[in-house]
Amino acid sequence: MDVQILFAVLGGIAILLFLILKLKIQAFLALLIVCILVGIFAGLPATEILTTMQEGVGSTLGFVATVVGLGALFGGILEQSGGANSLAKYLILKTGESKSPWAMMLTGFLVAIPVFFDVAFIILVPITYALSKKTGKSLLLYAMPLLAGLGITHAFIPPTPGPIAVADILGADLGWVILFGIITGIPVAILSGPIFAKFLSKRLYIEPPSFSNANTEDEINLPSPDLIISIIFVPIFLIVLNTVLTSALFPENFISGYWLYLINLLGHPFTALIIANLLAWYFIGIKRGAGKEFLNKTAMKSFEAAGIIILLTGAGGAFKQILIRTGAGEMIAASLQGTFINPLFFGFIIALLVRLLQGSATVAMITAAGITAPVLISSALSPSETALIVIAIAAGATGFSHVNDSGFWLVGKYLGLSEKQTFRSWTLMTGIISILGLTVSSILYYLV
Repeated sequence: MDVQILFAVLGGIAILLFLILKLKIQAFLALLIVCILVGIFAGLPATEILTTMQEGVGSTLGFVATVVGLGALFGGILEQSGGANSLAKYLILKTGESKSPWAMMLTGFLVAIPVFFDVAFIILVPITYALSKKTGKSLLLYAMPLLAGLGITHAFIPPTPGPIAVADILGADLGWVILFGIITGIPVAILSGPIFAKFLSKRLYIEPPSFSNANTEDEINLPSPDLIISIIFVPIFLIVLNTVLTSALFPENFISGYWLYLINLLGHPFTALIIANLLAWYFIGIKRGAGKEFLNKTAMKSFEAAGIIILLTGAGGAFKQILIRTGAGEMIAASLQGTFINPLFFGFIIALLVRLLQGSATVAMITAAGITAPVLISSALSPSETALIVIAIAAGATGFSHVNDSGFWLVGKYLGLSEKQTFRSWTLMTGIISILGLTVSSILYYLV
């Protein structure tokens, strides 16, 4: 094992935490500084350090910047029109105030099956703002269950990309993976979502961020919750339609020509969110008498809020890419390959180590699957056991999201959290998901 590379990665993470938490240097600047330092410590050429940073920012923001911008605009009009407030009242009325966190968890759990984590989070997070404002309770009471539902489904249940890739590499049956993903995911979502959120919210009060100080308390003029639900449902429906109809569930030529082109176009998150914005702009804004000045002001405020999120997410992507380029995660994973650990625990450990060192859950999943696959060749495992190894790898790759994960910055800034608060909430929650996911999958492994 190359000690220099390991020192560069661990030292870089330590320096980043020191710069942000101790010296209070702005996180965007600190991330870029540490990218350069890690590259120098790892012995990368100067030009490679800078091109890797550029590649990391570009690959991260090519998708995220557009989605965050469109999502912020969508969230702004929902909030400032009172639409999110109206939907929050509806949720509380239907589920009761005490069960609203459970409703958010279930919403996240279901929506993330066909919709990417960050897209679903950006679409749904305004509802958590409104619930928090309405009840006066910590934003984390509602945001953590939403994140738990989204994160668990995204990691454990196909057709999301991570578990599909792992299942393919290990030769696992997707039916078994989906079944055990659901069986594992439900108790893990409950414990890491509403139950953890109730505990955390009593110790960490977070006031929901606002796009502006506009007054949305005019109870008579609030948009109807049915209208808000319909508009939120449109992008989700389009993305689901595209995912399902172009998946392995249907023959390759089931849809072709013009209709396939149309589904691919409208079902992409970019187009789906553009349509959602246009619907919100018209039905919640113009049709209800909102003037041009109000709409433009809402847009500007929304983009101001999105700016820091985009910059930090891009810098987080640069840091992740530098760590991937060092190869530290794969290096440590390969050094464990000769050990005699149970394949389920082996896959989990590999995925968790790669996740901790370079940040990307998807990279951690695929790396761990590639290294675990040869171990399974000599093992006479049943289809159910192989599927549970997929779940264990997904659990390891989900664990302990921190400063080298762009999701850490995305979630923290959307919820208005400091770095310490993000560690206490988001990082801890992903750690709980990881440990509980391993626990449930290992119990099932020895029972089936």
